[in-house]
Amino acid sequence: MKNLKTRVILTLMTMLFTSFLIINGCGSGNDPEKGIGPVTEVKLDSAINPELVAKGKAIFDIKCVQCHQIGNKLVGPPLQDVTKRRKPEWIMNQILNPEQMLKENMIAKNMAMSGEYPTPMTFQNVTEDDARAILEFFRNNDKK
Repeated sequence: MKNLKTRVILTLMTMLFTSFLIINGCGSGNDPEKGIGPVTEVKLDSAINPELVAKGKAIFDIKCVQCHQIGNKLVGPPLQDVTKRRKPEWIMNQILNPEQMLKENMIAKNMAMSGEYPTPMTFQNVTEDDARAILEFFRNNDKK
């Protein structure tokens, strides 16, 4: 009887541990500061690319300006110095994958739970290249 109890306990512990690994990504390196989405690494040149800045500004003016301004709070947070507060991967993943970020990324969840920005960001149908251009637009604004 004692041997059976030990085996049951070990089996339950193994199942719990396995479930924990599956839920937490088996140590996949899910870095909350990089966000959740397709962008795992961004290589930034030290020089700002003016062509990307212009493209990013144009996309921002069409897709983002309704909810965001650079220096003022609207529906979404002001984006002044966002590149100083967040890693480039996080910024791009937030642009590309806002719904999943809100559900699974602790930084995005905490911002939403604060109540300061009650309207969640929605997917704006941008490509990874578009998100990179928007990031360059932010970098250019933040260097001023």
